[in-house]
Order: sequence, then C-alpha cells, then structure tokens
Amino acid sequence: MPLPKRRHSNARTRIRRAHDALTVPGYTHCSHCDAVIRPHSICDVCGHYKDKLMIKIKEKKAPKSKS
Repeated sequence: MPLPKRRHSNARTRIRRAHDALTVPGYTHCSHCDAVIRPHSICDVCGHYKDKLMIKIKEKKAPKSKS
C-alpha cells in the first residue's frame, strides 16, 4: 500500500479541505399557513402546495380529561 513520502503542510491541508464545509439547507415559508417548510414540497401542517390543497391533513384530537 503506498504511503506519502512527506508530510503535507497545514496550509495545503486547509486548502484541500476548503470545500468540505456543510451547507445550511434552504427553508421557505408556506404561502397558505406560513409554516417553515423545505422548498418544492407539500406543507406538513396544512397540506398545501403553491396555494393548492394536495393532501388532507387529519387534525390531532385533544386528549380527553378524566373529570
């Protein structure tokens, strides 16, 4: 297995790693309910995409009280 002949300098290593940084994913707001969503996707809160209802979201029922 080949091994490097010499050690790479810190500058050379950092130049190579300059493009390895993670990017923050882009987010946008739903045009119907203003919830934060990924772009080009159906809203998980209201089910709209570009002001059109695509899927019907079931509402969560409140737990019954024991009184």
